[in-house]
Amino acid sequence: METARNGQAEADAAAAAAAAVRDGSICGRESLDRLLRDNLSPQVFQEVSRLLIGLNCGRTLEAVPLADSAKALSSECNFDIQAFRFTAEKELLREPQVVRVGLIQNSIVLPTTASFLDQKRAIHQKVKPMIDAAGASGVNILCLQEAWMMPFAFCTREKRWCEFAEPVDGESTRFLQYLAKKYNMVIVNPILERDINHGETIWNTAVIIGNHGNIIGKHRKNHIPRVGDFNESTYYMEGNTGHPVFETAYGKIAVNICYGRHHPLNWLAFGLNGAEIVFNPSATVGELSEPMWPIEARNAAIANSYFVGSINRVGTETFPNPFTSGDGKPQHVDFGHFYGSSHFSAPDASCTPSLSRHRDGLLVSDMDLNLCRQLKDKWGFRMTARYELYADMLAQYLKPDFEPQVISDPLLHKKSC
Repeated sequence: METARNGQAEADAAAAAAAAVRDGSICGRESLDRLLRDNLSPQVFQEVSRLLIGLNCGRTLEAVPLADSAKALSSECNFDIQAFRFTAEKELLREPQVVRVGLIQNSIVLPTTASFLDQKRAIHQKVKPMIDAAGASGVNILCLQEAWMMPFAFCTREKRWCEFAEPVDGESTRFLQYLAKKYNMVIVNPILERDINHGETIWNTAVIIGNHGNIIGKHRKNHIPRVGDFNESTYYMEGNTGHPVFETAYGKIAVNICYGRHHPLNWLAFGLNGAEIVFNPSATVGELSEPMWPIEARNAAIANSYFVGSINRVGTETFPNPFTSGDGKPQHVDFGHFYGSSHFSAPDASCTPSLSRHRDGLLVSDMDLNLCRQLKDKWGFRMTARYELYADMLAQYLKPDFEPQVISDPLLHKKSC
């Protein structure tokens, strides 16, 4: 009887785990943080949390109360909403520079077989209540996910998805300009861009909309993946805008789009140009990158003494025609599960818990930008860096006759007697 009960318990657990995989949750929970919180004693959870997400200025990251109207929108529209506060040490000569920042993650709405215009406008309608909640929460700077206004169809290699591309001042930008002005909010708008003035070339672009509804500028994705189903170079190539930092009413921001997070020098360049907050709008799936997700942005925040906002879409997007990616796997019709888990990282190695792994969400965080300089002073990474050595190494590496600086043990090649 005991064996039968144990066998049934194991079967029930396996069924629950399988259901969780299908719906994108973690053992039925929204996120790792909530799984641990629900299964550990408060004392143990506090210690585990300290090790996993760190301490902000030596203290547990503080949750921030949200406006009732924002919580009502979250309940009505079924999106996750969380808010936290990063502090800095009090200074004698500078006042705190507190800015409230938001991240939005979302799934698509209609099947990918629906008309493209209907798909785009349905996403607009879905995202608007989350932007309204950000506005009600007093968010100063808001960033959406990569190519938020369309399904992430670049796995298919079908060119018809290029119809979603817009000029920098196109429909999605105009939609957000109105909301930026309404809420006195800077909005980072990652779109599929069609460059009308240069042969209608397609780019993966982030448009920076000022708090008056004006377009401040744009940045194009620097690094294009060629891995797994990410066949993006079928649609657009590496960007040509360098590593711009945009000085806004609320701080200096930059955008390291998706795959650029795997390139440490990309993060470095935004820091050298003076960024205080770097956003990483992304679209990435669990099988490929999830173990890397909580590490790379946090490491970038530490190494470059700035804040990072990491945004990933959610859900599984199915396409009409099966495709393969030259990796020997059977043809399939979806990318896999986009696992959300958007979060903020701070220069002192602390970070927020993540948003849901399977639901839309808005993450809000106060951050005192004074923390950036305080960590530069503490660790001295800029002062102790050897940029001249790195520059010389890179200059040598770029030469066709480059030879690696390898010193071999002479005994490795000595003939035995």
